[in-house]
Amino acid sequence: MNGAASPIEVESIPLQEIAEALRRTRIFAETDLVEAMPGVERVERVRARAGALLFEPEQDWKFYWVVLEGETRAERPEQDGSWTLVGCAKPGDGFGEVPLLTGRLRSHFRIMAVQDSILVRLCEQEFWTLMACCPAVRRAVLADMAQRLQSHQVEALHREKLVSLGTMAAGLMHELHNPGAAAKRAVSQMRENLMRLQQFSLRENAQARTGEQLACMRSLLEHTLSRCGGAAMSSLEQADAEESMGEWLSSAGVENAFAIAPALVSAGLRQEELACAREAFAEGGFSDAINWLEALIANASLVCMIEESVSRISDLVMAVKKFAYFDRFLGKEVDVHDGLQSTLTILGHKLRVKNIAVEKRFDASPSRIILRGAALSQVWTNLIDNAADASPEGGKIEIATWSEPGILGVSVEDHGSGIPAEVLPKIFEPFFTTKPQGAGTGLGLEIVHRIVTQNFGGTVEVKSEPGSTRFLVRLPVDGPAAAAQESSAQKPEPPR
Repeated sequence: MNGAASPIEVESIPLQEIAEALRRTRIFAETDLVEAMPGVERVERVRARAGALLFEPEQDWKFYWVVLEGETRAERPEQDGSWTLVGCAKPGDGFGEVPLLTGRLRSHFRIMAVQDSILVRLCEQEFWTLMACCPAVRRAVLADMAQRLQSHQVEALHREKLVSLGTMAAGLMHELHNPGAAAKRAVSQMRENLMRLQQFSLRENAQARTGEQLACMRSLLEHTLSRCGGAAMSSLEQADAEESMGEWLSSAGVENAFAIAPALVSAGLRQEELACAREAFAEGGFSDAINWLEALIANASLVCMIEESVSRISDLVMAVKKFAYFDRFLGKEVDVHDGLQSTLTILGHKLRVKNIAVEKRFDASPSRIILRGAALSQVWTNLIDNAADASPEGGKIEIATWSEPGILGVSVEDHGSGIPAEVLPKIFEPFFTTKPQGAGTGLGLEIVHRIVTQNFGGTVEVKSEPGSTRFLVRLPVDGPAAAAQESSAQKPEPPR
């Protein structure tokens, strides 16, 4: 026994001494403990003061506990250093059966006494003796385990959804910020350009213009306002073109020649196209006309930037709409390619942060299937998100679709370190994860497997080796019945 000052005191006592107290609990109600635990004469009684830790994370789980007095609570550590309540045990409750029955004896929880408490703990051997010899206790313990696992799965599913939602929200905020900020900058610059354009316009309107001058400026305006920018050039080509344009304008006496040259080049104007203005206007008039033209081009460019930014925002909103409502049209045809593309848009920020290239080979024809179950988009999200996590910086993810008789196939492949051979058989098990504590719930691939197999009657498999992990999903185009017929046939190797 520990000293009196210790927050936890453990003493070995005769089973008969504690038997009556145990029989008053729900687990051992009306159980003859002497018969239920043959050969066990003594058990351990634990007295824990409020706040005492009965079990710390990463310890090996060795006991089954029964609370006689007081209350305990189980908590899970989070990445931010906080603790999340997992469950409480009050007088008459038992806990600890899940790790003993599943064989996963390394637990991430901590168990703490909320009040001054008295508990009985049975070692692993005593627990198995009890389970083997007492059907009533066995039923109660297994019922507790089923309820605990169900609660754990519900909570883990909720966490999985929150993690996915947080990932998408962070990416979307970043995606929306860029075009929004670009549009805001463009509007601010346009206000300044409008004032400059007005000054040039007032100066130009004060002078009468010939028909030749008006025709030349009209031609230049039609050329520049008919499109958003000229043909794309390399950085070196653009620098050379701007330098040449600046020198030509300067030689013609144009004010701010080198400052306005980039806008003229970006609009696709060449020196020979500006020659008409140089010939039609006097030296001073040519300078004002070209500066006026540049101010107008700058505004047109800003309008194009705003249009592109708004279009980008609209595309993102449409992608989110498709992603969110993709699974609500049960019984209707949906395009798998649209679902994959929407998922890539949603996860675009995460892919760009790691500079991951995505290679798409959408060869399935037709690419539409009848949506019979919910959350197909969640399949693509989990597979692509996992591939991004597994990919090295600057890596590549390959997404392919293909057609087989009655089947639409989808594969997602990353080129990370691969999945160890001893892990592969467990990859679709619930709560199994190779990610660090707090980085994954262990339900992502289990959800993928459940949706594909149960909702669609399809199959999902994984092939992995160092440098390549490939998930292959096969969805029946004509429903689960057709999939059952196809399952007896040899699956062809999907295209690489």
